[in-house]
Amino acid sequence: MVTLYSAQVVGLDATIISVEADLSPGLHLFSIVGLADKEVQESRERIGVAIRAIGARPPHKRSERLIVNLAPADIRKEGPAFDLPIALAFLLASGQAQFDPRGKLFAGELGLDGSVKPILGALPMAIVARAAGFSAIYLPPGSGAEATLVEGIAIKETPSLTALLDDLEGRRELEAVMPSEPEDAPREAAFDFALIRGQEQAKRALEIAAAGAHNLLMSGPPGTGKTILARAIPAILPAMTPDEIIEVTKIASVAGVLARRGSAVRARPFRTPHHTASAVAITGGGSAIRPGEVTLAHRGVLFLDELPAFPPHVLDALRQPLEDRMITVARASGAITFPADFMLVAAMNPCPCGNLGNPKTECVCAPGAIARYRRRISGPLLDRIDLVIEVGNVDAEKLEGSTVGGESAALRERVERARARQRERFRGDGIAANSAMTLRHLKTHCRLDEPSRETLRQAYERFGMSVRSYYRMIKVSRTIADLAGLEEIKTDHVLEALQYRPKNEV
Repeated sequence: MVTLYSAQVVGLDATIISVEADLSPGLHLFSIVGLADKEVQESRERIGVAIRAIGARPPHKRSERLIVNLAPADIRKEGPAFDLPIALAFLLASGQAQFDPRGKLFAGELGLDGSVKPILGALPMAIVARAAGFSAIYLPPGSGAEATLVEGIAIKETPSLTALLDDLEGRRELEAVMPSEPEDAPREAAFDFALIRGQEQAKRALEIAAAGAHNLLMSGPPGTGKTILARAIPAILPAMTPDEIIEVTKIASVAGVLARRGSAVRARPFRTPHHTASAVAITGGGSAIRPGEVTLAHRGVLFLDELPAFPPHVLDALRQPLEDRMITVARASGAITFPADFMLVAAMNPCPCGNLGNPKTECVCAPGAIARYRRRISGPLLDRIDLVIEVGNVDAEKLEGSTVGGESAALRERVERARARQRERFRGDGIAANSAMTLRHLKTHCRLDEPSRETLRQAYERFGMSVRSYYRMIKVSRTIADLAGLEEIKTDHVLEALQYRPKNEV
């Protein structure tokens, strides 16, 4: 019996899988056991043809019994990544290959010609391989670049089964993949805020939201710039830390949404699901549990345009991840917890026709239609939004004149400075921005002088704010103070935060 090692991705993390092969005389049998799904069972045919294609004897001899066990048996084995280690295990067990498999991990799908095809989840596989003490991991071409984010383990890409055997048996060594900068689009290519004429209050609210990772809702008539304002947000978001890059790349790798196969993700995610998306698409799930949009937006932005057009049950499914910054997807096959630390940005019209309160166009909606439209956004969801702004029409004078770029760069510089203060403040606490503060953090880091405390107390009583809204106003005030470079929260900061408070009537 011989033993090789591979890995299975479960959720966003990988688990080491032992590939044990036993070849013995007897009536022909090629069996794969160990809770292997249909995709893994189908690999028997691919493996046989691929081995024949490289000139070796496939596992179809009438007098041989080949039993392959994928251990541990209580973890479901899915996907084609076990093709490569199973083929190597047979070649080693049948004496057609001679190499030492210790310290090496293999993963890859085999083509019928013996080529090795890309797989999903290379980064979490490399992470678990390094943690388990492996010295090298062999991956398909195009899957190694993302794995180079993991230091301390050799990453090798093999184009074919033949090339891999040449390396393992010492005939021709495969070169280790070296880390390289991804070819992500430069952040300057995003919408510049200077291209958006007027809307100064909206730009200020977006700056605050980006600085503290606060949730934001924009309401206004059609054509006032809500969508383009939202799409300009990536240009002012702070750069990701190395740990965040690994987190986001791991999610994209498992979900198969990397912009360039195998590359690392350095730009913060900006996800824009359509309003017809199902609750499973938003939160995650499926027969084989996969991350949803709230997880794909982790460390970035989830933009919901035309918010009331989303089904109410889909919007209500956002309540738990907005509060806990993670989501647990439970199915009969098990439960998996995914990270979901995202900034929610939403846009909506004030009524079905979009012209309520528009001085230029009369609203034609009946009062009942307006009420039903607004009720599609529940109070508990609105209570989890930190900033609500009205985006109105822009005067013609502001639309004229030349445009000078660079406004986004100036905003991003201020946002970066505010985030740097927050990273230093929360060092070792496991949170990255003011919006994630707990009550303990509020008591420690949100010192209000007596005038600002009295202002907030009066607002709480006058506006009938919930306890959650009260504390969210303190968090927003903390971010405004950070943008001003001040450690103590002043009355002006609280008053500005109250301007953006969520209104129950939207």
